[in-house]
Amino acid sequence: MTIITGITTPGFEAVRNAFEQNFADTVDVGASVAAYVSGKEVVNLQGGFFDEARTAPYDADTLQLVFSTTKGATALCVAILADRGLVDYSAPVAKYWPEFAQSGKADITVEQLMSHQAGLFTVDNPPSFDAVLRWGPIVDALASQTPYWAPGTTHGYHALTYGWLAGELVRKVDGRSIGRFFADEIAGPLGLDFWIGLPENLEQRVSPLIAAEPLEDDVKAMIDAFMGPASNLGRALSLSGAIAFDEAHNVFNLRAVHAAEIPAANGITNARSLARMYAGALGHIDGVTLFSEATRDRIRTRLTTGSDQCIIMETAFGCGFMTHCDFTPYGGPGSFGHTGAGGSVAFAHPESGVSFGYAMNKMDNALVGDVRTTRLIDALYSCL
Repeated sequence: MTIITGITTPGFEAVRNAFEQNFADTVDVGASVAAYVSGKEVVNLQGGFFDEARTAPYDADTLQLVFSTTKGATALCVAILADRGLVDYSAPVAKYWPEFAQSGKADITVEQLMSHQAGLFTVDNPPSFDAVLRWGPIVDALASQTPYWAPGTTHGYHALTYGWLAGELVRKVDGRSIGRFFADEIAGPLGLDFWIGLPENLEQRVSPLIAAEPLEDDVKAMIDAFMGPASNLGRALSLSGAIAFDEAHNVFNLRAVHAAEIPAANGITNARSLARMYAGALGHIDGVTLFSEATRDRIRTRLTTGSDQCIIMETAFGCGFMTHCDFTPYGGPGSFGHTGAGGSVAFAHPESGVSFGYAMNKMDNALVGDVRTTRLIDALYSCL
């Protein structure tokens, strides 16, 4: 029997029912879901098991790596600097990071960088795995890299490089690393259990990622063709082979990866913190205001159209956030947030006052339309 703990405000029982159904359908092993409406917590639930062997409960103390859902946290850091007048989205990145001007990148704007239009979805020469964990070698490689397309002419998902690009911009402007900035300016003030660079004393709280169910041979062949090592998406996801993916031994379960700052992919948190973070982006939470309404509207404005050169379908990006489209419907038009590999997701929807977070240990193969989050989000909106 699956044990579910946490709170459900009266009127939001449908979300709990949907969460229970995910376990009944065996699509979840351990997970958490949370939602805020107009700054008030209405759902905060955890359930299932901490690991595949089901040796411990998945409870309020559990932390989870959320892959690209981390990108939203990184984008909020840049938005805070923009709101303070320290970064101009319309200015060249090289204004703040002079070394970035190399190899035809002098005119790339912060806005283009944040919306995956810079043509820097990987690097020509794959670094060592050790270099991936050390920051400096990667940002140096990106500073010297020639774009793979004329910046601003199209867009393609910068699956890993986005984090180092945006994170180095923060470091150049503020002096703090992205992990330190996030801890000081967002996680600390809002009381989040959320780290980009996890302290060692918290490692035992991290639920290990569980591989997705094996695919049928014909489906696997189709996906391999779509995101194999030679494809743009495969190169973006692996940094041209620097990060090897072994379903049986996921490198993102390693302590060394958790300790590093990989701000596109290694945030460790829970659903409550994801939902609360985006609630903070919508306004005042316990006296904390992250930025102005004008900045919020700027970052959620869609900047891209057409087919994504890496994902090979239409995606919509604002300044670091995925915005509403068929690929990322979230709460409807006006939504902004980010989805992570395997199924995690978090977003805000100013028009309804909703912020939502979901994190889980069981990976799913779906690129879009994960039944778990679709069910939960639909249930949440049915309660409004």
